[in-house]
Amino acid sequence: MLKKLRLKFVAVCMALITAVLAVMIGTAVRSARERVERISADVLSRVIAEQPGKRSIGIGGGEVALPYFTVEVWQNTAYVTGGTYGELEDTEALTAILSACMEKPEAEGMLPEYNLRYLRRDKGLYSRAAFVDMSMEIAALREMLASWLLTALASLLPLFGVSVLLSQWAVGPVERAWKQQRQFLSDASHELKTPLTVILSNAGMLEETDLPDRPRQWAENILSESRRMKTLVEEMLALARADNAAKPEPFGEISLSGVAEDCALAFEPVAFEAGKPLESALAPGVTVLGDGEKLRRLISVLLDNAIKYGAEGGTLRLSLEAGDRQAKLTVTNPGEPIPPEVLPHLFERFYRGDASRGERPGFGLGLSIAGAIAREHRGTLKAQSGPEGTSFLFTMPLKNTRKSAGSPAHQ
Repeated sequence: MLKKLRLKFVAVCMALITAVLAVMIGTAVRSARERVERISADVLSRVIAEQPGKRSIGIGGGEVALPYFTVEVWQNTAYVTGGTYGELEDTEALTAILSACMEKPEAEGMLPEYNLRYLRRDKGLYSRAAFVDMSMEIAALREMLASWLLTALASLLPLFGVSVLLSQWAVGPVERAWKQQRQFLSDASHELKTPLTVILSNAGMLEETDLPDRPRQWAENILSESRRMKTLVEEMLALARADNAAKPEPFGEISLSGVAEDCALAFEPVAFEAGKPLESALAPGVTVLGDGEKLRRLISVLLDNAIKYGAEGGTLRLSLEAGDRQAKLTVTNPGEPIPPEVLPHLFERFYRGDASRGERPGFGLGLSIAGAIAREHRGTLKAQSGPEGTSFLFTMPLKNTRKSAGSPAHQ
């Protein structure tokens, strides 16, 4: 599919380039032809009136004289009265040219069979005609057209190379999205397979068993796995809504300090039970424009992630401060540093740093959801890791540029 998309991109680019070159060459040839025709018509007008003047055309930056001759016809007798042609008097060629000229209804035109342009005027007792040779202008236009075509053909090869490079650049985001979609479907199927297997197995045993104490246990298993599936589907729906890029609801004024404090209070008991005490340092009065529930979910995801992956007995830290233009929220947990090659993948869907997918609870969607919420609020969410632990840094614009001041609200 991607190969066909690249080929289509290159084909469209080359078709557009060819069309542009064709229009440019056609316009240039038409302009050159009209210029030559105007010069030829001017030469005819001058020589038929026996006036001195320009009797040449410009070719390649120089002036080339046009071969011409004039003829006067008295009754049935023709006389060559001037020009650059020799030995035309009383010849069959002159008779044929004059016959073809007189048969033309137009007083001015061309005789293609003789490569001549003519101008005829009736003087009453006699007729006067002037002829200019077109061979040079035809040759000049053909040479000009051939030169432009060769230049265009020579330029198509490098332009083709540029189109191929551009196709790779343009299709790159589509390729990445396609691969992510395939990975997402594969991972989602993997995550759904386990609870579905448990549910089906327990349901089958409920049908077949005669033991009185087992049905309750199997029903609890079914209920637990069903809740797990419900959570997974809800998280997948949250990501789908973020991907749809639908116009968000108007943001309201939110106290990020209050949201962060609520999250800290809610997670303190959980962190304490896990043996990883939570400390917080939250600047008061940090106000932003956003969705309070989504910001609460973002902070909850970061705190939940810190509790899951923080080192045993280590202290977790939640901090919030306001700069001149941005609010800065940081969640830090001690533990083994995350390898640099892993950090870029932390916000990918279903990704986990553990080698075993089932080692810790969850689906690997939390950080993806947090990243989507950060982008929706015109903010950024980044991960940093070192010997002292791992930090997640969330920044977003403040409601105003005045820096909030004060001591931490909760310690």
